[in-house]
Amino acid sequence: MKRRPAPVLRAALALALLLGAALPAAAYIGPGAGFAFLSSFLVLFLTFFLAIFSFLSWPFRFLWRALRGQKAYKHSQVDKIVILGLDGMEPTIAEKFMAEGKLPNLSRLKKDGTYARLQTTIPSISPVAWSSFMTGSEPSKHNIFDFLSRDPKTYLPDLSSARIGKPKKVLSLGKYNIPISKPEIRGLRKSVPFWKLLGEQGIFSTILRVPITFPPEKFNGHLLSGMCTPDLKGSQGTFAFYTSDPQKIHRREGGLAVPVTVEGNAVNTFISGPDNTLLKSGGEIRIPMTIRLDPERDEAVVEVDGQSLRLKKGVFSPWTGLVFKPGLGIKVRSIARFLVTGVRPHFEMYVTPLNIDPEKPALPISHPFIYSVYLAKLLGRFITLGEANDTWALNEGVLSEEAFLELTYSNHREWEAMLFNAVKKTRKGLVVCVFETTDSIQHMFYRYLDKAHPALKTGQAKMGASVIEDLYRRMDDLVGRVEKTLGDKSALIVMSDHGFKSFRRGVNLNSWLWKNGYLHLKEGTSGDGEWFKDVDWTRTKAYALGLGGLYLNLKGREAQGIVGPGAEAAALKAKLMSKLAGLKDDAGGQVGINILFDRDVVYRGPYRENAPDLIVGYAEGYRASWDSVTGKVTPSVFEDNLKAWSGDHCIDPRVVPGVLFMNRKTNGRPPSIMDIAPTVMDLFGLAAPAHMDGRSLLAAESGADKKAASQPLERPGKKGRP
Repeated sequence: MKRRPAPVLRAALALALLLGAALPAAAYIGPGAGFAFLSSFLVLFLTFFLAIFSFLSWPFRFLWRALRGQKAYKHSQVDKIVILGLDGMEPTIAEKFMAEGKLPNLSRLKKDGTYARLQTTIPSISPVAWSSFMTGSEPSKHNIFDFLSRDPKTYLPDLSSARIGKPKKVLSLGKYNIPISKPEIRGLRKSVPFWKLLGEQGIFSTILRVPITFPPEKFNGHLLSGMCTPDLKGSQGTFAFYTSDPQKIHRREGGLAVPVTVEGNAVNTFISGPDNTLLKSGGEIRIPMTIRLDPERDEAVVEVDGQSLRLKKGVFSPWTGLVFKPGLGIKVRSIARFLVTGVRPHFEMYVTPLNIDPEKPALPISHPFIYSVYLAKLLGRFITLGEANDTWALNEGVLSEEAFLELTYSNHREWEAMLFNAVKKTRKGLVVCVFETTDSIQHMFYRYLDKAHPALKTGQAKMGASVIEDLYRRMDDLVGRVEKTLGDKSALIVMSDHGFKSFRRGVNLNSWLWKNGYLHLKEGTSGDGEWFKDVDWTRTKAYALGLGGLYLNLKGREAQGIVGPGAEAAALKAKLMSKLAGLKDDAGGQVGINILFDRDVVYRGPYRENAPDLIVGYAEGYRASWDSVTGKVTPSVFEDNLKAWSGDHCIDPRVVPGVLFMNRKTNGRPPSIMDIAPTVMDLFGLAAPAHMDGRSLLAAESGADKKAASQPLERPGKKGRP
């Protein structure tokens, strides 16, 4: 009879790494990094004792918070602030719908309070902008410049926001490699979120799904991590597509295509889990799965992990728990949803990425880590993946537009429930919730607002345009419902981190660099290898990586750098800026690139050296091509964007400002996203620290404010600050 590991041993084994292999880049996010997962045993073990401690210490903590709170709000103008982040809300669309009377709640905020276009960051990329929102600082002070950063030793990409590494010490025991030291779980964003500063003064905050808050940091409040929180495979979201149709078995960007065979109305297959690095032999952990088909009813019964799910074709399952077992009694828990999309003549099924189970998290996704457990017990299971809405499944034709919208709004309802729970229970303090619904739907449906978009399909334009209008009406309704919960001493801020424009044509900067002699390929290669596989670094002077970054192959920095630092690098940057600014599309003659920003000019912070040497400001209608983002070198510099992903914001930041609504009057100065943090501190009667680049929008404008870093960017064609 085999003995199970003792509890102490199992607690030690709870630190085992289940490292997901690096995945090919989902073009918007980049490759999934390997992530370390703590077993649910340790989480629940610690949760149990912390819950007991919390219960016993509650009277003392309540008294301390009450006494401290009286002092904290002594100079405050408000008792409560609620910030609604509507990621990507586009000012021209909001203004159009307000003028047409379709957004009554936002119109009222504009009339009675403030509305303005909100200056975004350089570059206008979500993790960069939201990091500046939370820190009040420009990017070189918080160290986030893109979704991707690059390792100059290998030229390969890394996720810019977090680094998770293997334990340094491992015990070899039979067929197992048992970690005996903790894995590294480290956030790479620098500077201090304003809610941490508030907490130090006794003001409690609840922060929900703000991007770049993984891994969660300790502060006086509650936090649920947002964008860049991984799935259980360590990626930014890997869906699964099961099909018996041999014509549909091919590589799926952002997902796995799993071929299946139907035998007597039954399918025997598996759920593909994380890699098992507890075993020396490795290999992914799998859960067997059987699907029994009922063609007459257009249904299927999915039998997996001791559960039986009867699914009608086209109807999503609820969140379903899945337990992966790497060995030695360890259990790694996740949740997923299933959608049968075909029963006959071919069986087809979509499975969401494997989300970390919030009720028994295998990785810290909240602060305190019991907070996700609390939310799950109170509201039910919910999506935890940072990039929650499966845009790649729609891009790849695995989800229909209707199914994508159903899944997206289902996620949105989960976030609304969290928001209203927090608002209801916050008598005094701050509540922030970011909704990525606006961002995801505009990415995928913007082509229906652009009759010239190459991906537009005949007969669907009416449906698509109504989707965007419905989206804005829903967000307006959300604003109205939140307003009704607030009293006279509550401030409401509604904002977006950037706007949106059509993405018609892609620009492959690496192809341009190759054609113009700045990048060279190895002899006998075609250039189509991902992540610069075919690049000859000994002859390459510059390369592009990510959604807007251009790097020099610098001596002493890059592993095989050939460009001398100092005068030679400055001359090369000047030449590239001159040649690329105003670059015209060879089909039609339109300008594809407005401007290049020199990091040594626009950034002044301590992490400037980590930024790309040049940041590309693409013109409206253009963006980095899908191949350029993944380091491929293709024959054409410009190409049509034929994907459903048809709207974007990773362009010239002067073209895509966000929105700002507030139920308070401001000083009238054009606002920047960096101004939100000091404005919140001002509302609570606190001075913003000197390191913040933003300025309060409530204070009277001074001469210093006029020269502040939050001075608005000039639009293309106007003389002004770059």
